[in-house]
Amino acid sequence: MNAIQGARLLLLRGLYQDFHCGPSVSLSSSAVAVKAEKLGFMKLYGSNVIAVDRNRKSLAFCGDDVRSSFFKPMKANKDSDASLTDDCRAFSGKNLHEISTVGKSTNIMWHECSIGKLDRQELLQQKGCVIWITGLSGSGKSTLACALSRGLHLRGKLANVLDGDNVRHGLNSDLSFRVEDRAENIRRIGEVAKLFADAGVICIASLISPYRKDRDACRALLPEGDFIEVFIDVPLQVCEERDPKGLYKLARAGKIKGFTGVDDPYEPPENCEIILQQKGKDCVSPRDMAETVISYLEEKGYLQA
Repeated sequence: MNAIQGARLLLLRGLYQDFHCGPSVSLSSSAVAVKAEKLGFMKLYGSNVIAVDRNRKSLAFCGDDVRSSFFKPMKANKDSDASLTDDCRAFSGKNLHEISTVGKSTNIMWHECSIGKLDRQELLQQKGCVIWITGLSGSGKSTLACALSRGLHLRGKLANVLDGDNVRHGLNSDLSFRVEDRAENIRRIGEVAKLFADAGVICIASLISPYRKDRDACRALLPEGDFIEVFIDVPLQVCEERDPKGLYKLARAGKIKGFTGVDDPYEPPENCEIILQQKGKDCVSPRDMAETVISYLEEKGYLQA
């Protein structure tokens, strides 16, 4: 054994004492094998330069002949159902029968992960769902959404708001307010809301969504019960008097075309889960409306896993 090889062995012995990397360690002058039960198997060849930093507890391998092979991939905790497969069939192309076409997307395949919605819900201690707040402009949808988000946050529950105007600042900025673009706006928000619900998050979508068929299409994306439609039933006259954005005034003046409630229809829900109704000028506070929705969530078991 020459001096350089002896120095390498001393370095590796010192590393093993510091890190205790596995139950089996063997050292030799020409090759070093470090075997860890759950991490795999690595070979270090004698021509490599090895550097150890004890303070940072790191190991560096340098040289042209650095090679490693992991015969078994790292496995998850034995208590978990999740594990990494050691079956190469996942890459063999033997699942071609699952290749599909969806819309204009061809040659695609759904990839299922070992951690699913139930696992995420257990982690968050809540059930993912979509609360879809619909109503005329000026009815108080965004105000309710924020009050609801705050009420859930104070209870330690994770929620996120998809506000119609906010989404049009980014994802849907390419869409106008024509009928076909409104339908696409709702479709996209419905798909995003579905992803949030699948992540175990309580998703609060607040937007006019004037057409019943578009709202029903979003409902159909989720399992039964996970789409909670909240209709803020405020008379058009009251909404016009509020006119927080000045849009009714512009619509009446003909400066905005296709404005819901003025020259474009609003189709109220027929079988929604919650109706928050305002008659006359008596206004229920946003906090009280939020508590009504939260009570529904508690009753249906969405605030626990």
